[in-house]
Amino acid sequence: MSEQKDNRGDLIKKIIEIELEMFQTVKSKGPAPCQERTETFRAMRWMAHSVLSEDTLESYLDDVTQAKQAGRNLMTEKYGRMEGIIPPLKDNPEVIAMIDGITRVEASWMQEFSVKYPRIVTNNGAGFSSYFRCELETYSDRTLELYHRDVVRARDQGVNFAEISYTNLFKRLGYASLDEVNSEPETEG
Repeated sequence: MSEQKDNRGDLIKKIIEIELEMFQTVKSKGPAPCQERTETFRAMRWMAHSVLSEDTLESYLDDVTQAKQAGRNLMTEKYGRMEGIIPPLKDNPEVIAMIDGITRVEASWMQEFSVKYPRIVTNNGAGFSSYFRCELETYSDRTLELYHRDVVRARDQGVNFAEISYTNLFKRLGYASLDEVNSEPETEG
C-alpha cells in the first residue's frame, strides 16, 4: 500500500510541477496574483488530483508531458476557453457528452458539499462548472475516459469527490475534520 501511495504522490507531484510551469506563463485579461502564490497553487492542484485513480493520473501526466514537449500550454488553453477567446477544444459529440456528464456529477458534488459546509465553499460553488468544464476540454480523450470511469465508480459507491478532496486538503493542513474547519470563526479582512 505504501508503494502505491508513494507512486500516486510522485505522479501528482510531477503533474503539478508541469502545471505550475504552464500556469506561471498564462496571460489573462486581468492581473493574476495567484500566479505568485505557488504553494497555494500546489495545494489546490494536489487537492484536485488526490481523488483520481492511479491510471487517470498516469494518463494525465502523459497529457501534460506531451503538451509541454509540443509547446502547448494547457493552462493558457483552459483560461482562454473560460474567457471565451478561443473556440471549444473538443468537437467529438461523444467526448463532449462525456465532459458534460462528468461536469454535472462534479457540480452536484460541489453543490452538496457547499450546502453541508457553507463556510468552506461560499456562493454554492458558483463558477465551478465553467472552470471545471474548460479544464476537462484540455484533457486527452483517454484521460477523459479514465476520469469518467473514476467519477461513475465514485458516484455508484456514494462517494463525493468534492468532500474527499477537501478532506484530503484540510488533513494535509493539519485539521482533524471538515467540521472543525467549517466551525472556525470568520476572520475580517
